[in-house]
Amino acid sequence: MKNISFAFFGTGPLAESVLKKLYDNGFIPNVVITKPDSLQGRHLIMTPPSIKVWCELKSIPVLQPAKLDNEFYQKLQTTNYQLFIVASYGKIIPDDILNTPKHGVLNVHPSLLPKYRGPSPIESALLDGEKELGISIMKLDKEMDHGPILVQNSFPIDPRATAGTLEVTAGQIGGELLTQVIEHYLNGSLIPKEQDHSKATICKKINKELGEIKLNDNTEVVRNKFRALTPWPSLYFFIEHGGKQVRVKVTDIDLINILNNTSTAKDIILKVIPEGKKEMDFESFERGYLNK
Repeated sequence: MKNISFAFFGTGPLAESVLKKLYDNGFIPNVVITKPDSLQGRHLIMTPPSIKVWCELKSIPVLQPAKLDNEFYQKLQTTNYQLFIVASYGKIIPDDILNTPKHGVLNVHPSLLPKYRGPSPIESALLDGEKELGISIMKLDKEMDHGPILVQNSFPIDPRATAGTLEVTAGQIGGELLTQVIEHYLNGSLIPKEQDHSKATICKKINKELGEIKLNDNTEVVRNKFRALTPWPSLYFFIEHGGKQVRVKVTDIDLINILNNTSTAKDIILKVIPEGKKEMDFESFERGYLNK
């Protein structure tokens, strides 16, 4: 039954990990839908999403619609799809597209729904200091992360994990879980179960301003923020130096050593990049910027 007709919607590390697990288990999509190429880096070079590059190596067709409009909808009608699979796609999928495949749309969501509905479940879990991360395989409906659940699981979060590394791990585990339930879902032996909507919590979109810290902030708060906001938008703080305000990016901190309740950011920051300068260890930064 692995020779099923399906389209895969996804962008980013979680989606890539899910797609690779599907591929390794014999589930090969007819087409992958991802974001358009974009300008990247200091020199603004037009760069394809890495999932597109991987698909091209595997001879899997790719579509990159800027909008999920009627033109894109019509392209989907040329194939009789049994299923769509969505993982970290980043766009709201309209009802007409959700209703296209015979068996609907399955989604890999990195939380134990209905907890952490919304765009930042991994970052929000790390910000809250969670010790475990959940994975839910759900059937999408027109409301955000609202549809019925096929299966859920959870795994412990490594204390050194960041949002970037955890996204890959969640995708691998979620992809493996998905491969175990697809056939049972399609043959009707696995019936999705409605969520308990009264227990829903919503997480918000991550923005750059969330990365600001103070050097006297508690270490637990700083560690949670660093893990949640790495690789983006990262942590930073401001200091007064040379008669002006300087923005300092935090690039590395101590995530392991246990400190007391009075410890602050200064006790765990390892490396920083002062605005306009190169990366330096925090001791050198203190000598040059804070102890004058």
